[in-house]
Amino acid sequence: MYTYSHPHPAVTVDVALFATREDGKQILLIQRASAPFLGSWALPGGFVGIGEDLEPAARRELAEEAGITGIRLEQLRAFGAPDRDPRERVITVVFAGWVDGTPPPPHAGSDAAAARWHPLEHLPPLAFDHHEIIEYARARMPELRR
Repeated sequence: MYTYSHPHPAVTVDVALFATREDGKQILLIQRASAPFLGSWALPGGFVGIGEDLEPAARRELAEEAGITGIRLEQLRAFGAPDRDPRERVITVVFAGWVDGTPPPPHAGSDAAAARWHPLEHLPPLAFDHHEIIEYARARMPELRR
C-alpha cells in the first residue's frame, strides 16, 4: 500500500437512529466506555476499517455498540471540524435511520458501557460534536418534523 509523506485525517462513521416511542421521539445513544469522553453519551459509531466501505462500517458499529441490525440507513453528510475529536484529525460520515413501530431494545457491546433510547427533548451532555449532528439530522428527517 502506498503511504503519503503528509499527514491526513482518520475517517469514522456515526449513526443517528431515531424512533417514536409511547413517550415521544427518541434517539439511540451509547455511553462511552473509554477516553476521550469516558462516561459521556454519544451516537453509536467508530473508525472505518482500511478495507471497509462507509455504510457497512456504520452497520457494523451499530451492531457492535448497540446490538441493533436490519435498520435502513441513509448517508446524511460529513462533519469535519478540525477540533471535533481531541485524539487526532477525524472526519465523520453520518448515517441516519428511523425505526417504525416499537424500537428494538439496545444491548451495549464493544466499547459501549451502555446503550439506551433518549428523549430528543431531554438529551444528556454529548461527546464530540454529536449535539450538532443530532440537530442537523432532526432538521432533515421528515419523520421528526411531524
